[in-house]
Amino acid sequence: MPDFLIDLIQYTVAGALKGMLYAQVALGFIVIFRAGRILNFGQGEVVVIGGFIIYSFISLPFFPALVKSVFGNVPWWLFLIFALLVSAVIISIFGLLIERFIFRPMIGQPIFTIVMVTIGLMLLLQGLTIAIWGGGDRPFPFLFHEGAVRIGPFIFTRSLFWGGIMSLGIFGALSLLFEKTRWGLKLTAVAEDHAVSQSMGISVKRSIAIAWIISCLLSSWAAVVFLNGMTLTFAAGTIGLTALPVALLAGLESIWGAPVAGIIVGVGEALAAAYLDGYTEGAMSEAFPYLLMLVILLVRPQGLFGWKIIERV
Repeated sequence: MPDFLIDLIQYTVAGALKGMLYAQVALGFIVIFRAGRILNFGQGEVVVIGGFIIYSFISLPFFPALVKSVFGNVPWWLFLIFALLVSAVIISIFGLLIERFIFRPMIGQPIFTIVMVTIGLMLLLQGLTIAIWGGGDRPFPFLFHEGAVRIGPFIFTRSLFWGGIMSLGIFGALSLLFEKTRWGLKLTAVAEDHAVSQSMGISVKRSIAIAWIISCLLSSWAAVVFLNGMTLTFAAGTIGLTALPVALLAGLESIWGAPVAGIIVGVGEALAAAYLDGYTEGAMSEAFPYLLMLVILLVRPQGLFGWKIIERV
């Protein structure tokens, strides 16, 4: 196989895997928007908070010491599962608190007010991260093994490779949840119309709270894939801004649209970095997701797979 073709396949597949990471963060946007019609600009900071919570239960000495005092010496994999489960409970409570005390009072408020609140949430979470964990960098643990995945002449980051494959299961589970289960159909009904849902006896407030829990758990899983073995800092929240074009390209109501849009953005970003950054001093790969976002907003504002709302007067 010619070298240029090997390079092209390498860039394309690596970009697609990174795009799946963006899609996981974009799902956080989509789940909240489906339920509450809220575009949360603080989603990247939710990813970071989830990462810090997981880091605290795995790397800081208090929790391993507690587990050892209660259960004795346990295998690493068992401790890891237990730490992740406890982290998931804390993250779920965190999502409930955000919904209950910040966004529930905003029900019925103008869209501009809600947008400003989400920007305020972004700044609040940045400050909260620094206040609790400090502004320094922290080494995030290797939850996926170190090293790379080699397939023939191709080399991929292990966390992105396995995280991308596992994310397909997450997309499938969410799709089944929203489309095939009674509970998921209630959430879908809430996404379409709050007033109609209430008239059918569906609790809109409870559905939005559940959506926030799901979104925070998804963001935390994205943190595990994104930060594996890397430096954990509040600045990592910029991934939320990169994932926003993915959510808008997919359509803010589409579960399966997220991985498709993520692959488009990830591959485009990777090819731009490989073939265009040399002519633009590294700017093209950074700008590509936002250029694509502008195009989709101008041409198809509801995204590739979003719901087109038809209003009758």
